[in-house]
Amino acid sequence: MRVRCAGGVALDFGEFLGELERSRDYRHQIVHVEVIPARAASYGTLKTPLPDVLSTYLHGQGIERLYSHQVEAIEHVRAGRDVVVVTSTASGKTLCYNLPVAETMLAGGDAKALYIFPTKALAQDQLKVLTELAGVSPSLAECIRPSTYDGDTPQHQRRKIRQSANVILTNPDMLHTGILPYHSRWANFLTGLHTVVIDEIHTYRGIFGSNVANVIRRLQRVCERYDSRPNFVLSSATIANPKEHAERLIARETTVVDRDGSPRGMKHFIFWNPPTAGPGAVVRRSSNMEAQELLERLVLDGVQTITFTRARVVAELLFRYVSEALKKVDKKLARRIRAYRGGYLPEERRAIERELFSGKLLGVTSTNALELGIDIGSLDACIIVGFPGTIASTWQQAGRAGRKSDDALTVLVAYNDPIDQYLMRHPEYFFARSPEEAVIDPANPYILTSHLSCAAFELPIQDRDAETFGQTAPHITKLLEETGALKEIDGRHYWSSTECPAGHTNLRTISENTFTIMDVTGGRDEALGTVDSISAPELVYPEAVYLHEGESYLVRKLDFEAKIASVERAEVDYYTQPILNSSIRVQGTRTSRDFRGGQVVFNNVDVTWQTAAFKKIRFYTMENLGQATLDLPSQTLSTTALAFVPPDELTVEVKDCGLKPIEGLVGIRNMMLVVLPVMSMSDRRDLGGIVESSNTGKPTIFVYDRFRGGLGYAQRGYDEFERLLAMCLEMVEDCDCEGGCPSCVGLSNLRPPLHQDPDLQGGWAIPSKDAAQLMLKRLLGT
Repeated sequence: MRVRCAGGVALDFGEFLGELERSRDYRHQIVHVEVIPARAASYGTLKTPLPDVLSTYLHGQGIERLYSHQVEAIEHVRAGRDVVVVTSTASGKTLCYNLPVAETMLAGGDAKALYIFPTKALAQDQLKVLTELAGVSPSLAECIRPSTYDGDTPQHQRRKIRQSANVILTNPDMLHTGILPYHSRWANFLTGLHTVVIDEIHTYRGIFGSNVANVIRRLQRVCERYDSRPNFVLSSATIANPKEHAERLIARETTVVDRDGSPRGMKHFIFWNPPTAGPGAVVRRSSNMEAQELLERLVLDGVQTITFTRARVVAELLFRYVSEALKKVDKKLARRIRAYRGGYLPEERRAIERELFSGKLLGVTSTNALELGIDIGSLDACIIVGFPGTIASTWQQAGRAGRKSDDALTVLVAYNDPIDQYLMRHPEYFFARSPEEAVIDPANPYILTSHLSCAAFELPIQDRDAETFGQTAPHITKLLEETGALKEIDGRHYWSSTECPAGHTNLRTISENTFTIMDVTGGRDEALGTVDSISAPELVYPEAVYLHEGESYLVRKLDFEAKIASVERAEVDYYTQPILNSSIRVQGTRTSRDFRGGQVVFNNVDVTWQTAAFKKIRFYTMENLGQATLDLPSQTLSTTALAFVPPDELTVEVKDCGLKPIEGLVGIRNMMLVVLPVMSMSDRRDLGGIVESSNTGKPTIFVYDRFRGGLGYAQRGYDEFERLLAMCLEMVEDCDCEGGCPSCVGLSNLRPPLHQDPDLQGGWAIPSKDAAQLMLKRLLGT
């Protein structure tokens, strides 16, 4: 089918793929084409029609009938049920809550609504929708008075917003630091709070989700103080456990709406595997170079394309490479692509979003910052560089193309690492498998301690709060009292300081502070962006190359006291990668069990790491230009870890076969760090792993959560250890290499420097595939 692209060109994606296959440079990169057929809409009818003014609004939007899932959700909300809507991108989930909220407000009274979005950009995007809704008629304008309330809201406007707005759009961070601690200022709003909307709940997992779950518990507790019990409407991309996840998030029973009634255009989903360096070689051409050429071709054909990358530096590099290539063809066209990522200043991000929506931009290279439902218009194609880590995220990113029932093209460009290459060999695993489960742990003692402190600042803690925060809350409350943070008076526990604890609790990272990246070129002093303090020594260390908008900056100084990274514009032909040193120390055992003569343990551990050096990698060729040492302070993390001590007889057998047991364990560790994130719906950066012997006297595999106290990922590996090993064995047996490669026992960050992708850091040599395979077979009895 021929589709009209944003550039005004009619393009047939089937013909486009044929042209790729016939091109001179094609080397059989297309390993699978999945054509997902178009789907007709399914409609429903409300038992009680909407008020006329809302029907007028829908007609103005070109909506004559509601989809079946919209009708189902609205009926549940009308009945006062807490509901979670789980349907595809651009399926009209916004109407599932906007319509019943508007209906309630039109009915009179003093009803209020609180909309919570994971990002400020989403809140701003939805403010436009509500403002347009309110502008349909004077009656709606009188009843619906929306406003955003976040960190960008000027101080002089905040009081007026609290007094006049009846729909507040915010994010969890502002609710945490700017609303709940000062709830008395919000008394009128909270007393009338009727509906709480929580959008994109699939993003609330891991560290962020565990924190947000406690923020919601604090909100419910404060609402109870003002005699209100709001209903919750949640929305999500497709995940395997929407009901369980929603209920862990809000601590209440929810009803799931997941029968998607929205239409869908035909989608061509391509699995693209970079070619190997030669016959029998295991090294593949850079995935980033493959993506660069695909993006160039699509932009030249007038196809509006979004390219998702797994790291900030890759988004910047792709933007730089593509814009430089396009300048040689058409300088005007080169100005129609941009990079987009976290760390940009808000005004930069808003400008890029507007240019995408208007069609001014033909291409954007982005991290997952644009994965969420910000309205950036109808894109034609999506390139995904490297499997994002979860099937759910992959579909979410792919959903940014082909919105509004248009046909679309999605290309997943594989990295040369285990999961990516497994998918290239087994596309049916991806297309037939349901998305993963979201994992959060609201009862994490470190997280809960922070939020109980915040809760005590808001209202004194009482025994009945255990129903809100869980059965460990009384124990943590007692510990806080013993440290002097709380003071008990007549059975109530009061915050003992005048300082608000919320300001010291970051919801999104293990760090409570951020570094500002300052451009000091030519004596100027201008902020370029921010980075959390845990990541700063790994990103903006002295002499690092920091990439921003495709431009190179050298880090001149990293000031740990002022929390400022000073950078200076520089013309260099390389970028940099950090080299980390790490160690682990067991602090206690939570539980353990025997496994095939060895031992599986779930431990409390301290992990220490340090950016010890960095490498210089030349642009385009990826040639290693050398490395330099660094003298930066180390950081220590108290967390939880899965440990496996293999049986002595197994190590003896491996040695008798002329293999090295340590290489087998390293290979298994590498595969665990790839498989476990898929099992637990976590990001690979949420996990770390070490093989060492100082704690047990024997070589031992440790896989740990990269958050204080752990978040349940390592525990999931402990609980399902046999399944974890089975997935590792399947991966290594399925790989057709001979001695080991980045697609099986070698981590994606272990490829030779010449072919290294910028977000895959180098370090160890590839271990023995035979040793890992032998150990896995014996452990699983196969």
